[in-house]
Amino acid sequence: MRTTPGDYVLITGQRDVPGMAITSPARRSLTAPAVGLVASLTVSLAVLAPVTPAFADANAVPTYEVKINLTSAALDASHTPTSAVKAAFGITGSAKARSYEYYDTNALDLNAQGWDVRLRHKSGSDFEETYKKRFPAFDGDIDAALDEANAEGFDSSDTNYDAEVDWGYAKQTLSFSNEKSHSASGYSGTSMPSSSTGRTWLVNEIPGKLDDWLSSNWGSDTLKVSRAHGPVTSQVWSGAWESSDDASVEVLPVKDSTGTGTEYVVELSFKTDNYADAAQLHADAVAVADGHGWLYHGDILKTQLILDRY
Repeated sequence: MRTTPGDYVLITGQRDVPGMAITSPARRSLTAPAVGLVASLTVSLAVLAPVTPAFADANAVPTYEVKINLTSAALDASHTPTSAVKAAFGITGSAKARSYEYYDTNALDLNAQGWDVRLRHKSGSDFEETYKKRFPAFDGDIDAALDEANAEGFDSSDTNYDAEVDWGYAKQTLSFSNEKSHSASGYSGTSMPSSSTGRTWLVNEIPGKLDDWLSSNWGSDTLKVSRAHGPVTSQVWSGAWESSDDASVEVLPVKDSTGTGTEYVVELSFKTDNYADAAQLHADAVAVADGHGWLYHGDILKTQLILDRY
């Protein structure tokens, strides 16, 4: 049993109690005061013992996406992954464009509650509407994050949400995503709708968990006064590496912190269905990238960059 400071655990069996003599095997009886003390301590400890949360359904079973950031050393002069990077990580596909933006208030009220709402348009596809709830996995404790999510109603019975663990360089985050689509008729390439049009789509499609997160209609009321943060347009190259048949390198140009220039975020990612494969992919990707001098020693959160800079 794992305990932390402040936890109280009720342990049954013979224990020494200050001020009370425990008899030897030949002397089993206790005096009346001692019996009363034992009963009192038992009741007190039982009251202090933490109650294990009772979940209606089992925890969700997540998939995994390993996300490692690379430095500008991984790009050539045209901001394309170098041939060495592609060869090292099994990237064989040609570049595909995608544009996306996040909807939130100026004060980022949705993000503050762990919710991100994204509208994305991949070339040649319909629009993707994604409503995502995040649960940090502190110190890599995914089980604790799954327990917290379960207590909030995100469990194995909710088929409207896909559970995934994003495994970065130094941190892990559990997320639950509800994805919907909207026709791209009338929109070419990766073009995006106006901020007001996109907001209307997202409000009309809002899932119940987000809508009633803090109070009835809180989500839709918040979205109605939100705006588009973005859009940004990235290029993505795909392939397969080790146990992942869904490997990719995304290069995303974003405004720099001063708003006067552009910086390029390079994200190497691998999707897989189980923890063991994810752990191996993470270790190997970090080792290969570091060995070639491409590794960024930290985690760059694209969502936060876009929300903060646009």
